[in-house]
Amino acid sequence: MTDQELHQIIADGLPCTHLEVSGDGRHWQAIIVSEAFEGLRPIARHQKVYAALGKRMETDEVHALSMKTLTPTEWASRV
Repeated sequence: MTDQELHQIIADGLPCTHLEVSGDGRHWQAIIVSEAFEGLRPIARHQKVYAALGKRMETDEVHALSMKTLTPTEWASRV
């Protein structure tokens, strides 16, 4: 899987106002900014991303994903 493919999978499954994906094909990092995260704790935010990935984590197509999940307000106020 490429950065672009993973980016598209997340974007197709979750409305994002900002999305960055990088990695080596197995270990990934992502910054995901979505209004869908409003009012959610970090674990619930991550669950939304996992839902967008579907079974790709279970089948090891995406082996590891480290993510920062932010609301648009959190993203705008970062230092």
